[in-house]
Amino acid sequence: MMPSRVSRLIVGERLRLIHDHLQHIRALPLADSAVFLQDQRNVAAAESMLRRALEALLDIGRHLLAKGFGAPTTEYKQIAVKLREHKVLTQAEGDILFALAGYRNLVVHLYYEVALEELYRICSTQLSDVEQVANAYRTWMKANPQLVSDEL
Repeated sequence: MMPSRVSRLIVGERLRLIHDHLQHIRALPLADSAVFLQDQRNVAAAESMLRRALEALLDIGRHLLAKGFGAPTTEYKQIAVKLREHKVLTQAEGDILFALAGYRNLVVHLYYEVALEELYRICSTQLSDVEQVANAYRTWMKANPQLVSDEL
């Protein structure tokens, strides 16, 4: 695959989705795990919004790799590895994305093993990890305008 240009529109749309999903999670009763966990609708909403935010974050990474570097990948954890190799993410940011990709895989493929306390902990204390990677994408795009297009 030959590199072309990253679509600012696609990345921007996914970043807005991530922001919106994280806001929906933050609107849940996250101050107390017992309150959060007593209503299964909170758990379902948090799991769905977190999964969708993670998928959008990984979709952006896949788009950056394919369009910006001609380096497509289909495995979610490999997205983190390749983004580090191409200096889109720092080592620490890549480690975060690698862990988030693993959690996304757990939620999707081993949903019956998702620990509700872990889901609560992630939603109540670790959403900033998602934002850190999203901000790294923004920073990379601003630093590399020659690789970005306003077209789809």
